[in-house]
Formats: sequence, structure tokens, C-alpha cells
Amino acid sequence: MPEISININELNVEAVTAAFGMVEVTARGRAVGPACPDCGRLSDRVHDRYQRRLKQLPLAEQGFVIRLTVRRFVCGAADCPRRTFAEPFSRLAAPYARFTTQLNRALGQVGLALAGRAGARLAAQLGFGAERMTLLRRVMALPDPRFSTPRVMGVDDFAIRRGQTYSTVLTSVEDHRVVDVLPTREAGPLAAWLIRHLGVEIICRDRAGAYAYAEGALRGAPDALQVADRFHLWQGLGRAVETCVASHRDCLRNPSPNGMLPEAILGSGRSQDDLTPVGRRAEREKAAHSLVHELLAQGHSRRAIARHLGRAPVRERPTLAGHRPREPAPA
Repeated sequence: MPEISININELNVEAVTAAFGMVEVTARGRAVGPACPDCGRLSDRVHDRYQRRLKQLPLAEQGFVIRLTVRRFVCGAADCPRRTFAEPFSRLAAPYARFTTQLNRALGQVGLALAGRAGARLAAQLGFGAERMTLLRRVMALPDPRFSTPRVMGVDDFAIRRGQTYSTVLTSVEDHRVVDVLPTREAGPLAAWLIRHLGVEIICRDRAGAYAYAEGALRGAPDALQVADRFHLWQGLGRAVETCVASHRDCLRNPSPNGMLPEAILGSGRSQDDLTPVGRRAEREKAAHSLVHELLAQGHSRRAIARHLGRAPVRERPTLAGHRPREPAPA
């Protein structure tokens, strides 16, 4: 029978059958006397044979299976601890694997792109027929990428358990990958990490106090340029606008004819912290804060109060920590 090439030089194809949407190739090893993996001596004494069934990439929109006959050889070296060994097929598949190396590589790429269920749906459309856990195992088996200190590093907090446990995530801004996760969001671990990994030129950091100039980033990389990313700039701008609008709500209801703010506001000279929030939103917040403290005094838990109010516990965190809302100044 003529030999059919499947890009594997270590196999001899004996038969090919196609039926019911499945192509099945029967093959055996070509090596005359493989080497023992322990002592490296060649052996031509066949001890036994067994069958392996390997799934390969689809062929012309049909399933592709290789039925491989594997021979087990006897190692005749007296000083070798191994008595028998199976002939290796390193280019075709890993030991004990049911998928070929090519199919494993393709499944790993699908798993990296889409993870479990979505990757399983795509694999079914491509003819792979892999379950979600199979894809996840392929992803977990991939080697870790080689570490390199990023030139532009992003620093931000990461919630392990929101409202209770936080860490610090370090990312490479240029290639959008996670570099490391620090156990806390304090300045000490960040400074120690930067000292151990030199080469960071730009630090795109959170605006929290733990990452201020005088603390972690400055202590760990004093020559690095510190900047704020677009998200935190928009976040800060949005909070400033919201506070300003809430403080001048009555003035915005009746704007001046020329579109300018009244002179009483422009010339008041008071800082933003001295302005007391007024309006319906401020009244609702005061009422909610008062209700939270009343329920706390009655012995209810924070989680029960959050369920009663229909809010996430994190939204009531300033109140539950003991910060009561500011009362309006006496007239």
C-alpha cells in the first residue's frame, strides 16, 4: 500500500478509511531500534504491542483519528534500571495523551481566547469536539510567559473581597498584560517590588494616598515619571463636577440671563469643603445615613442593613465606619 504523508516522519501509514464523517488512519512506528530513555542504548527486542487512539485536527471538515500501534521494547543493558520502554512519538503526541500535539496547541489557543464554555462552542463548530474543562486544562498546562520588567507600568488596587481585602495589581501598559499582584495596597510592598525590578521609566498609578510621590512609587523608583491614566482622570473630573453641581443646585435652577454664575458665588471666597450640599439628593442621603445608624443601634448587622436598604454594603461603607453626614450650619 502506498504511504500517505501526514507530516509525521516517524510513522508508517498502513490504512486509511473514511466513513460517517470520520477519517481514520492506521499507523505504526517506523523506527527499527529506538533508544532506551534511561541508558540511551538501542534495542530491537519487541516485548509487546498496544493501541493508542489520537484525535487530530479535522481534515476537510471531517473528524480525523489516528489509530497508532505502539511497540514496547526490552532494554538488554544489565546496569539499566528500566526493563521495558515504549517507542517514543515526541513529534506526534505527548506520552499518555489522547490528542496530537497540533490539536493540543489549537485547543490551547482557543482556550486562551475564549476560556471554557465559549471556547467549547467554537471548538464544536470547528470540529474539535472539546469540552470546556478540556480547554481549561490545556490553558493551565501552558508554560508561564517569560517575565520582563515593563517600561511603562500601571499600578492600581485589586479587590480580592470587595470592601474587606484589597491587593495591588501591576500591569504592563504597553502590551496589556498582568505583571504581578502584591498582597496589599500599601506603599511598602510596591516600593520593595520596584527596588527588586529596575527599569521602570513611567508609572501610571492610582491616585490613592498609598501611591503618592512621597511613598511607594517615589521610594521604589525615584527617577520614574508618575502619571495618571485616562480612567482616573475622568473619574476625578466626574466627581468634581458632581460635587460642584450639587453644591450650586439652587443657583443652577435659575441661571442668570447672560449665562454666567451669580457674583455671590464667584466672590464668596469659600472653599469647596465649606459648601454644604443641599437639594433632594442631599436630603435622601441624610435620611439614609440616619436610618443606617438607627438600625446599627438596634443591633442589626451591616449585611442585613444593606439587604434592607437594597444597596450594596460598599455604598454604606463610609456610614458604617462611623462617618456621619454633615449637618447643615445653623442659620
